[in-house]
Amino acid sequence: MSAARRFTGDPSLYDRVAMETSSIVIRRYSTSFGLASRLLAHPVRQDVENIYGLVRLADEVVDGVAASADLEPERIAACLDALEQETAAALDCGYSTNLVVHAFCLTARRVGIGTDLVEPFFRSMRADLSATTHTQESFDDYVYGSAEVVGLMCLQAFLADPAARKRSTAQRAALVDGARHLGAAFQKINFLRDLAADFGTLGRSYFPGIDVNTFTEAEKARIVADIDEDLRIARTCLPGLPPSSRRAVALAQGLFEELTDRLRATPAAVLAETRIRVPNPVKARIAAGAALGRLPRRRPDAHEGDTTE
Repeated sequence: MSAARRFTGDPSLYDRVAMETSSIVIRRYSTSFGLASRLLAHPVRQDVENIYGLVRLADEVVDGVAASADLEPERIAACLDALEQETAAALDCGYSTNLVVHAFCLTARRVGIGTDLVEPFFRSMRADLSATTHTQESFDDYVYGSAEVVGLMCLQAFLADPAARKRSTAQRAALVDGARHLGAAFQKINFLRDLAADFGTLGRSYFPGIDVNTFTEAEKARIVADIDEDLRIARTCLPGLPPSSRRAVALAQGLFEELTDRLRATPAAVLAETRIRVPNPVKARIAAGAALGRLPRRRPDAHEGDTTE
């Protein structure tokens, strides 16, 4: 990493505009993560928003605006390659003409996010340009790169807090394990929730051996049990996080646990056709509890409001 420019804690106007841009991205694109980030103390909140901004930008290249602009697959691949190259260059020199990339590199250089996490992320994004089904090996690699490393990036930001630097090697290892499992759980929950759209619109089936046309209750139960185990492991690591990070992660986990319970209660045939969501009043209730330091209990039999959108 070049010493030519380092984030000093006294941002320039350009730095501030870049970070404000990433803050807008998380607010507009994700109700759940937007809510959770508001519980974070500064500068961790900004760091997480900067990380989310790059992740969302790459996702838009693969599945969003680039495709809706009728770009050919080869052109989309070239755009993703260019974004990865721009990110690598910014990590090295501390500057990018892309505001979202610039904000990300400010955080990455401050908290120690390196290419060991960035490269797997872009590898998974690139897989979406060609892969329509997965083996267990390619699925595990995809989940690691698309979700687990994002959890590890956020953990780097959480542990940059001076109070968190006293963690022992064993405590940090446990937090790494928890971050990976929580990232994996979030991704698998999204796959299950978006089963219909991924298959019907994008022609993808992420879960190995799953045919959406014949999706069964037994297959759904197996997937949900795997998610439950990821969430269980992640929960055990929450006490080791700094206070504001603990509340924010508890909120995100609570929202996704609620969604998991709704997916559990929805017939497999319905999941193959409909997207399930958590109603806003329920999100507000979970957010209020997390702000007070409470992680909601799992209640698979208690659901409020509509579940489809």
